[in-house]
Amino acid sequence: METIRIAFDAIAETTHPQFKGGEKELRAHMFFDGTNRIMKGMLVPGASIGMHTHDAGCEVIFITAGQGCVVMDGETQALSAGDCHYCPKGHTHSLINNSAADLDFLAVVAAQ
Repeated sequence: METIRIAFDAIAETTHPQFKGGEKELRAHMFFDGTNRIMKGMLVPGASIGMHTHDAGCEVIFITAGQGCVVMDGETQALSAGDCHYCPKGHTHSLINNSAADLDFLAVVAAQ
């Protein structure tokens, strides 16, 4: 198999208003191979990714800068730079920037 290098800066940034029903907007550089999605994302203060369920796979979110929280299956947990959140297949979650600074993250949505 060929090694794939993902250069996020070479991928156009897209803006997703009220992503998955969330607040404000998600800004992201997204790589999609037809099955799996890998993104470098950013939520401004007060923005969120709406509550959604991963029916076909899982999601891993690694916080690279800032702080916020995740709500998974009704439980809230604070996240900050260096933390990783894992949402297994069949679970529901939301990512929220409840801080006064941008929340930067890398996310992998993998189909199983």
